Parts: sequence; C-alpha cells; structure tokens
Amino acid sequence: MMNASPDVRRLLDLSEKSVVITGASGGIGAGIARRFAQAGARITVHYRGGKAEANALIAELGSNAIALHADVTDENAVGAMMDEVVDRFGGIDVLINNAALQTKGDFLTLDPSHFDRVVRANVGGIFRCSQAAARRMGDRGGVIVNVASISGLEPAFSHSHYCASKAAVIMLTKAAALELGPKGIRVNAVAPGLIWTEGLKENWPEGVVRWLAHAPLGRVGTSDDVADACLFLSSPASRWITGTTITVDGGVTTHPSY
Repeated sequence: MMNASPDVRRLLDLSEKSVVITGASGGIGAGIARRFAQAGARITVHYRGGKAEANALIAELGSNAIALHADVTDENAVGAMMDEVVDRFGGIDVLINNAALQTKGDFLTLDPSHFDRVVRANVGGIFRCSQAAARRMGDRGGVIVNVASISGLEPAFSHSHYCASKAAVIMLTKAAALELGPKGIRVNAVAPGLIWTEGLKENWPEGVVRWLAHAPLGRVGTSDDVADACLFLSSPASRWITGTTITVDGGVTTHPSY
C-alpha cells in the first residue's frame, strides 16, 4: 500500500526531530544548524576544537540545542556522544556528517601521515558516526546526510588526499544506503563547491576569479546553499531518495574539461 503524500506545507518541517550535526561550531556546519533550527528541529552541535563557538551557537539557537564534544575518529567518544543525544532528546532522527579535515600537499612531497590523518577523519569519522547513529535509530528509521565535496568528483592540485577521502565518502554513502534501507534509514550526500568564508577573496584571489569564470550561476556558494540541500535530503520531501549525491556548486562541474 502506498503511503499518503505529506501536506506540502509540512514537507520541510522537522519539528521535534532530533538532529546531530558534526563539525557544527562554525562554517558550513553552523549554517546547517541554523537552518535546521528554523525548521523546528532539536539540534546537537558537535565540536572538537571550537568549544566557545559551539556554546555561542547554542545560545543563539535556544533551549532546543545542545553542544557536545567528541573526536569523531574515536569509537568510544562517538558512542558516548550519541548516547547523550538519546538521553537528552529521546532518540536520533537525523545525522549530518559535516566534520572534516582539509589540508594541502603536493603528491610527491605529501607526508603519508597527513594522508592517513585526513582519510581517518573524513572517511573513518563518517563511518563511526553513521554506524553509531544507525544503531540507535534502529528499525524506526532515520536519515543520514554526508557532506562530501566536488573534490570527490574532480581532482585538484595539492589535494590528492582530500580528493580521495571525499570520493570514498560518496561511495560509502551508496554502500550504507544499500544496507540500511531495509531499516528505513535513508543515506545521501551533498557535494559542495567553493563556499564563501571570511577572507576568501583576500586569501585566494586567483582561485575566486577562476571559480567565477567557470560557474554558470556566477557566484561563490554560501553555507545556506549547502544547508538547504541537507534540509531537503533530511525531510519528507525526499522520502524516496537514498544512495545519491546532490552537487551544490553553481554548475561548476558542468564546465567542459577539454
């Protein structure tokens, strides 16, 4: 039997849903937290090094938000964090895996330890958080959204380790969707392009110029652009979508490469 379609006015309503957002003390993660709070969700702001920023964010979001510290590469720490979320909010409905490391290094001179560190955080961290959250979602279902990158679709100079990690995230998304679907858990990813941050034009002027020359929509992205894609994938509006990656890049990856 087919389920009745949700009222269109409630398609993006996440009222009373428990949402865990990793790496949410600033940048894209903070933008996602703000958007989900606007949708009525109860927010867990995860952080590792940005305690002051995380506390400032939950003060902004109000009583339906908490901040929790954990190293996403530490299985025990991740489990303890998820248990605390369940104790506070009664369960986990949505996990947004946003925490990541990004460093630069030329392929021939890249320290292997840097490669390992990036892959452990960007792939291993998502695996650990997703496994822990899915176990607590159980058979009642839920949603996992992984923040990948267009670097997982296209190579970039001095980013071989980062590109490899984000490509792995995209495949991990599909594999997890395959196995978790029977439990009613949907798993998708978003792949952002260049996202505006304070000082971007000053620190990387030539990169911004190249980006704008190649982007069909003619601008750099914002955290809201990524947050809205995450909200869609976490909402009833995407109820029959799993195992896919939405590219949020203003069309840059449509540009011919030859």
